[in-house]
Amino acid sequence: MKFKSSDLRKWSRIIHRDLSFFFSGMVLIYAISGIVMNHRDTINPNFSIERKTYKIAETLPGKSEMTKEKVLALLAPFGEEEHYTKHYFPQTDVMKVFLKGGSNLVVDVRTGDAVYESLTRRPLIGAMTRLHYNPGQWWTYFADIFAVGLIIITVSGIVMLKGKKGLIGRGGVELVAGIVIPLIFLFFF
Repeated sequence: MKFKSSDLRKWSRIIHRDLSFFFSGMVLIYAISGIVMNHRDTINPNFSIERKTYKIAETLPGKSEMTKEKVLALLAPFGEEEHYTKHYFPQTDVMKVFLKGGSNLVVDVRTGDAVYESLTRRPLIGAMTRLHYNPGQWWTYFADIFAVGLIIITVSGIVMLKGKKGLIGRGGVELVAGIVIPLIFLFFF
């Protein structure tokens, strides 16, 4: 039996289609989380951070008189009393209170100025970006299979079309452009 180029294109379409459907979820996960990770300086992919500034009207005790009970009273308006872990004074008049989950409260005990910073996990985007950091050995295997699948999808896509739209025509120009542009950024930026 003789193998024809039309057979190669036929099998390329089948492989390309099936692997594309199989890996489409991963492509979307990596694309969306990749966009978020590219903008980490403006978007925290793991946490949503909300800052509230306010003024404490009452007179606050200094470092030596500040007790855990007094700190818990400061946390009451935020409902964070049960999340208290510890407090300390990084400066003479500034107290920092650490809370479970990463939230915190910073209070200038002299002026009463306070900043409450609330951290909440981003459930979907945080989980998606976690995959970029390789969360475990099991993921390494799947990520390697995904990478091989992308190579197969790419090669099957390259040989699938013939003529002016294929590798010899427009497809070849697009292939070269898709290689040259990342190389320009790699070497010149």
